[in-house]
Amino acid sequence: MLHDTQQLDRRDAILRILRGDVVRRQGDLVRKLQREGFDVTQSSISRDLRDLGVLKASGRYVAPPDEVARANGDFGALAQFVRQVLTAGDSLIVIKTTIGAAGSVTVAIDKAEWPEVVGTISGDDTIFIATRSERAQASLIARLRSTFKV
Repeated sequence: MLHDTQQLDRRDAILRILRGDVVRRQGDLVRKLQREGFDVTQSSISRDLRDLGVLKASGRYVAPPDEVARANGDFGALAQFVRQVLTAGDSLIVIKTTIGAAGSVTVAIDKAEWPEVVGTISGDDTIFIATRSERAQASLIARLRSTFKV
């Protein structure tokens, strides 16, 4: 229980720092958190940033605007980073994003737990989504294009 409380406190501090300061490197964030008394490493910060859905855009880390809305399926804040939604074969979808945004978009898609999604893989600006069938692919394509307005 103590570990969970510490993790939540650390993540709240990360979001507060990102909303109030420009952070360009994880090492900078580690130092800021250590100054506040948190026992952190770069690997723990990396996991926190991924789990929080933090974006890296224009060379800086950007806190997601509303974690509650995102968890409930509101992808409006992320739509600006999605450029294209394409099919590849009968059960693969490719999403092109701005550089550095694919990870955050993928986290949001994974959290949505859409039934059509079998799995996701993301790079820096590309996401691959596997679906169960051609029918599931068509359904997910429509959902993604509507969600991200592309």
